[in-house]
Order: sequence, then structure tokens, then C-alpha cells
Amino acid sequence: MMEHKNGKPEFWETAFSEKQEMWGFEPAASALLAKDFFVGKAVKKVLIPGIGYGRNAQVFRDNGMTVTGIEISQTAIDMAKKHYGTDLVIHHGSVTDMPFDHQQYDGIFCYALIHLLDEQERAKLIRDCYHQLADNGYMVFTMISKTAPTYGQGEFISKDRYEMFGGVRMFFYDETAIHAEFDAYGLFDITTVTENYPFYLIKCKKSPC
Repeated sequence: MMEHKNGKPEFWETAFSEKQEMWGFEPAASALLAKDFFVGKAVKKVLIPGIGYGRNAQVFRDNGMTVTGIEISQTAIDMAKKHYGTDLVIHHGSVTDMPFDHQQYDGIFCYALIHLLDEQERAKLIRDCYHQLADNGYMVFTMISKTAPTYGQGEFISKDRYEMFGGVRMFFYDETAIHAEFDAYGLFDITTVTENYPFYLIKCKKSPC
């Protein structure tokens, strides 16, 4: 029997195989906000860890940015190539195994991914993304808020982390947790945005040493 835990390839392979384009093709509200921000900062090279089948990638490409993705599901990568072209570079693997290249990016957009990781994996993802930022580059993360109605539901794993939806493990953020994890990485803005759940959208800037 496959172990259905987020972060496991089997979980996402099953999800994408069974549900295909499960989020449709419209970019998330957070992706549109990140796009506007990146356009204003003249960002040209964007990394998207957890790119899925690419629905949040095209809006950056439509605005003149080059996008590179990371995705754990080969099914999702195949779907992205089908819908958005074979020139979209996507590294096949888990974000917990970053980096996949030695490029420096002036923008990183990480949507609804970090809250699926455990504490050590979250810390590594933030550190790895920051290391791949060019000087004066920006990274934008979105994560689920503790104000979500699903907070406290399911099986308790650890503080603010629960297992639900048949094996999805989620860590729910508040501003204290955001500051604890991101302050060392140039955090300068925290806002809220409503997707299918209430999310935080946070921005960090990499200042030259």
C-alpha cells in the first residue's frame, strides 16, 4: 500500500493522475499579486518550487519572465509540457532536495507549498530559496493561516500541524511563526489573501552582504 503523505511522490502522482487539472487553469490570486510585484521590480528570472502543472507559471511568462519549476510529480510535469510548451524547464524532484541547478534567480514564487512540510523541511526550503536568490532579488511565499476553518481539524501531529484530507499534513501559520521562520531571510512584508482558504502572502528581499 502506498504511503499517502504529502511530500511523498506517490501521494502527488495519485492526486494528479486521478484529478488531472484539479485547480483549473486560472492563476491563483496570489500569483497575480506576485506577478504585479515582480513586474514592478523588473524581475526577469523566476523559480517556482512546486510548480504543479504550471497554472501559476504562465502569468509570469506572459509578462516577459523566464520561469523554471521544480515538481515532484512526473504526471504534473507532463501536463505542464502539454499545456504550456516543452520549453518550460521543470526539474523533477522534491523541493526538499533543492538545489537542482546553480542558477541565481531574481524572483522566487512559492505557492501553498511550505505549509505541507515539517519544521526541518520548511527551514531548509527557505534557506535553499534564499541561497538561489540573486542580490536584491525577491521571494514571495504563500501559506495557510490559522484562521482557516480547517485549523485544529484532523489528527494532531505537533504544534499547529495536523493531518487531514486522507493524508495531507498541514502546518498552520500565524504572524509569530512567519517572523520566526523568515526574519533571518529579509522578510519585509506580510499581507493576507483569500484563496480557497485564508492565506498569508509574505515577501523577502535578499540584500547584498
